[in-house]
Amino acid sequence: MAKRKPSPALEAFGAEVRRLREEAGITRTELAQRVAVTPSYISQVESGNTRCRKDFAQRLDQTLGMGEQLTTAWTKHLRAASYPKFFADYTEAEATAELLRAYEATFVTGLLQTEEYARILLPNETTLDGRLRRQQILSREAPPKLIVVMEESVLMREVGGPEVMRDQCEHLLRMSERENITIQIAPIAYYPGVSGSFNIATQSTHEELAYLETSPGGVTSDESRDILHVVGAFAELQARAMSVAESRDFIRKAMDRWTT
Repeated sequence: MAKRKPSPALEAFGAEVRRLREEAGITRTELAQRVAVTPSYISQVESGNTRCRKDFAQRLDQTLGMGEQLTTAWTKHLRAASYPKFFADYTEAEATAELLRAYEATFVTGLLQTEEYARILLPNETTLDGRLRRQQILSREAPPKLIVVMEESVLMREVGGPEVMRDQCEHLLRMSERENITIQIAPIAYYPGVSGSFNIATQSTHEELAYLETSPGGVTSDESRDILHVVGAFAELQARAMSVAESRDFIRKAMDRWTT
């Protein structure tokens, strides 16, 4: 990913969030759980790579028990600061996209997770409800086209026990029958340019936003060279993945595995 320097205003606010969090003696993950966001979002706020809303600053104040320090800092630094386009909220881009592409190396993609599978992975009911609401875009009157490539190990990795995995496989089979959803399984292998899971949201205007998972948290980008890289990587994955029919056969075998 191309490295960008955050604005001084965003950096200043993020530094204050980090200082108060550390003063409270809690980790990013703990803070994320308490305010019902992902650790990656806390990471982006603290690094100055995204602009949060004032009500989020107020929630942080309440959670950290630091009075109104962050609300005051938000007013001082971010009231007039714009949202950086290249760090737009991926979930917002996802909600309005006409084409969604996802490569998943670890877990079933969020839009296709069953409620029980998602419940194991997510920290609380609030984030679970958010995940389930996101999935509703696949059932709306004009749903986006969703193309998913999953590494075969995803369906071999136990999440929540055999029954949860069996139901998840059955759900994938049902979803794969929809005209707007394509699911392919990629054999475990080295794929040039691929180092982890990623998502691409394409709008009707042809604008695109990519979301890449990283060790400390996800990163979003709309920079052309980043988009070109992930689009090329996805094409390579699709070309080397099993066909749709072969992928369904693989999912059925995985379901049998979790049945016995």
